[in-house]
Amino acid sequence: MVIEVDSELEAALATTASASGTTPEAVALAVLRQRFLPKPPFVPRDDWERRLLAIGKDCGVSLSNKTFSREEIYE
Repeated sequence: MVIEVDSELEAALATTASASGTTPEAVALAVLRQRFLPKPPFVPRDDWERRLLAIGKDCGVSLSNKTFSREEIYE
């Protein structure tokens, strides 16, 4: 894949790259990876943590605290 950037973006990449001691291509790749490849929120350190994460499942959104208030339960 080839991505063409304008001179303003190229200058910004070059400035950032020289400040961090790397190439503009590496800066662009790092930003694209950070933006488009989701990073897991928690990286398991051992087998126990891996098994714990494996049994969990996404149940959608959590209910608000108001849902469980005394007033809401009895209405």
